[in-house]
Amino acid sequence: MFKHLFTPLRVGGMELRNRIVMLPMTTGYGEADETVGDRFIDFFAERAGGGAGLIVIPFSPVAAGSPVEPGIFDDRFLPGVRRLTAAIAARGAKSSCQLITSYHVILRDGMPEAVAPSEVPNQILRLTPRALTREEILFIVEAYGSAARRVREGGFDALEVLVGGGYLLNRFLSPLGNRREDEYGGSLENRMRIILEVIASIRKAVGVDFPVGVRLNLDEQIPGGHTVTEAKIVARALEEAGVNFLDSYTGWHESPVPTVAPSLPKGAFASLTGAVRSVVGIPVIAANRINDPVVAEKILAAGQADLVGMARALLADPELPNKAKAGRMDEIVPCIACSRCLGEIMSIYKTWGEGANAFCSVNPLAGREGQVRLESVRKPKKVFVVGGGPAGLEAARTAAARGHRVTLFEKGAETGGWLRVGCLPPYKEEIRTLAKSLTVRAQKAGAVVRLHHAADPQSLAAEKPDVIVMAVGAAPLIPPIPGIDAPHVVPAEEVLTGRRTVHGSVVIIGGGLVGCETAEFLLAKGEGVTAVTVVEMLDRMAANVSITYRPFFLARLKKMGIGMETHTVVEEITPQGVKVRRKGVPDFIPGDFVILAVGLKTDPALAESFRGVAPEFYEVGDCVRPRMIKEAVEEGFAAGMKI
Repeated sequence: MFKHLFTPLRVGGMELRNRIVMLPMTTGYGEADETVGDRFIDFFAERAGGGAGLIVIPFSPVAAGSPVEPGIFDDRFLPGVRRLTAAIAARGAKSSCQLITSYHVILRDGMPEAVAPSEVPNQILRLTPRALTREEILFIVEAYGSAARRVREGGFDALEVLVGGGYLLNRFLSPLGNRREDEYGGSLENRMRIILEVIASIRKAVGVDFPVGVRLNLDEQIPGGHTVTEAKIVARALEEAGVNFLDSYTGWHESPVPTVAPSLPKGAFASLTGAVRSVVGIPVIAANRINDPVVAEKILAAGQADLVGMARALLADPELPNKAKAGRMDEIVPCIACSRCLGEIMSIYKTWGEGANAFCSVNPLAGREGQVRLESVRKPKKVFVVGGGPAGLEAARTAAARGHRVTLFEKGAETGGWLRVGCLPPYKEEIRTLAKSLTVRAQKAGAVVRLHHAADPQSLAAEKPDVIVMAVGAAPLIPPIPGIDAPHVVPAEEVLTGRRTVHGSVVIIGGGLVGCETAEFLLAKGEGVTAVTVVEMLDRMAANVSITYRPFFLARLKKMGIGMETHTVVEEITPQGVKVRRKGVPDFIPGDFVILAVGLKTDPALAESFRGVAPEFYEVGDCVRPRMIKEAVEEGFAAGMKI
């Protein structure tokens, strides 16, 4: 099935067991003093054990080079680095250190300072950095060489230099970020000068036999920015300078084109990688939205890359390579591209590293690999899980994996709960894969899934369970608005599932994720809906969408012509539309149909009716309080671990 993906490859003097590269990923798991600790080591060692061929890990070559990556600018970092590389090697993978300098460095007075090639405003930091002097540029170049020596002494098998992400070296390469008039600005030759000087400094430190790569921004995806045409020229220059491999990067945080989002097709930028690969003779790594082994195999088979990079796919499931190689595709936990992990990390840069850590909506063990283990129980218990949504499925899987006798009761024809609805809007197909994966993993762990079974306290009590886990979810909230019972008022769930159809002009009450996705769903179908207006009482539309994806999402809705009214309260529903109060002023929005997307409500009485059926009782997921997938999965896992 995977003719190319699991074929070994030599990169420089480094032999890789397969073509899967874990791309560098900011985690926030480093220690406060910028050293490498157990949590950091455990996270990456887990991915090495999961079967990836190469693990690339970001480190800062200069003081304050990143608020969240560990440092490698002093010998005091070497003990932790050596423990990290040894742990990865022990699990059969190779390790590469990515040297990254983001926006700040310490050049004077011992204080971090935002710097750049030119005084061009930084939209992420919302400030204008100071332009580096020539002397400071030379200092940074030398710092990369000094860091490279420690990379080799620390036991890494390779290193790469980040020239992407809008970070410092990328700013030099970009005509948007580099307005210098000296030898480091103007022409492409001048803009890439510092990069070639960094490579020369590194080569002097590590010798000619150590594999050195560059993660190169192939296209900034911004008008007037660095393009693939320039990238091909830079790639050839890097190869001539002795670079052994290229790692692709596309776009960056200020780009109007999302690079991690469900709307971005899988492997969307592989053609750019292929264009660069066609002009060099060194291995090239494809990246961006490659979270599926099948997609990875197609990219390799098409000759667009020599290796494929994954980051968040391996955050979601460290065992993805091993599962794919063994043919256990249905067990892979998919990255659903929700962007919540990226949003959390981006907040770090805004708060200078104040406690933000990477997490995963579908992997409750992310960042806790060395702290939590699924240990078998000494005395198995009879466990009944009521409800087959993500919380119930994860509770069933975890408890069964630990050796308990688990039966899950689902009243419907299939498991998944609200995931079955969440996968229906445009670009949400991966949610469907998640529902399937959660079910398969629960069953393979030993849980029995009984469909079409509406459990009741009496029947369950008769079977004398030791544990009851309530995961019955929540129902759509029906707010007390006059006219809410009219026949032209429809819950969003019924529209998305096709149980009800609407036409003409539509008003959607509720501007959270569900309301906005329902609006997009209606216009994307193009079946009789002529206009959609979303009404939200808060001051922000789609407030529960990840900060990294929200701007792209809203821009897409606006482009479709969807009306979005914030600060607007619905006071009455009439046959002709809705009476509202917009910022305190009465108004009217016409509509042939009104769709309700104001959230979910719990049924405490239902859950309470099962209390006392078994000695142990847990409530998880939306039946506690309606939230997101992450919270449901985490609570299901926690319950399974407590039993």
